[in-house]
Amino acid sequence: MAFLDRARHVQDQFDGRLRNVGHGKYGRILRMARKPAVDEYVKVLEITALGAVIIGMVGFMIYVFFTQVGPWLWTNYFTSL
Repeated sequence: MAFLDRARHVQDQFDGRLRNVGHGKYGRILRMARKPAVDEYVKVLEITALGAVIIGMVGFMIYVFFTQVGPWLWTNYFTSL
C-alpha cells in the first residue's frame, strides 16, 4: 500500500468517527448542552477560585510546616531521644 493510500485510509477512519459524534450517548449530551447564563458562569468561577485558594493555602501550610516547624520540632524535641 502506497503512502498516499495509507494516508487516505487514516483520514477516512478519522472522518468516520467524526460523523458518529452526534449519535449515541455523547450526542444526546451535546444536543442538551447550552451556553451558561452570566450568573451561572460567575457562580462557577467564584466556586472554582475559592477551591483554588483553599488548595493553595493547604499547600502553603504544608510547606511552612516542613520548612519551619518541622526542623524546629526536630531540634528541640527529638534530638534527646
